[in-house]
Amino acid sequence: MGELIRIRAFRAIDDEPACNLYAKEHMDVLKIFGITKITTANNSWIKNPNVYVIMAERVSDNQPVGGARVHLYHEDYPLPMDDAVKDFDPSVKELLARHARSGGTGEICGLWNSRDVAGWGIGTMFLSRAGVSLCTQLPMQTMHVLCAEHTIGITLEKGFVIEKELGNSGTFYYPKEGLVATAAVINDVRTLADANEVDRNIIMSLRENPLQTREETNNEHKIKIEYQLRLNL
Repeated sequence: MGELIRIRAFRAIDDEPACNLYAKEHMDVLKIFGITKITTANNSWIKNPNVYVIMAERVSDNQPVGGARVHLYHEDYPLPMDDAVKDFDPSVKELLARHARSGGTGEICGLWNSRDVAGWGIGTMFLSRAGVSLCTQLPMQTMHVLCAEHTIGITLEKGFVIEKELGNSGTFYYPKEGLVATAAVINDVRTLADANEVDRNIIMSLRENPLQTREETNNEHKIKIEYQLRLNL
């Protein structure tokens, strides 16, 4: 069996040092792609009481190798998607507010993985599943995401559908001209009716048992992942 990875979830305001490390590593990855300004990399989230962090770390040295965040909607703390999309489509504010009124909503964002684990599925598979699994621990009915063009297929497998009310049938240039992002939403985080069977079963397993170790395989990379997804609410 290959590398042992820990994926743990915590409230941002409960572990500021880990959040600062997350933010640094995330920005380092973005700079590799020539991206120096991005809404989801704005570090104000570290002080936001409505943000939950999911960190992937090598157990051998506790080095972060990936991360993601789940932001709960709050009228005083706009979701990153609101800030990212409002100049392209101002209707995003009312759309998110409508979802918030209908059972609560949130966003998974800030997804990244380090280059030394590229191709392992740390971000697109394992952190994404972990993020969706957290929804039932939080007061939310729907979950939003802005995803890159090359990840839209993997995103839809988790139960998201394209949010065609926004932008050009769900698409925008973001985070810079020439890069296309797609807005997507899970309309019922509890049932995951639009997820494929494999992802739904794994996400449901993580919800039933948020403290578990799984042997995962992606692109022939074998990884043992120790999940610690029970939130301290």
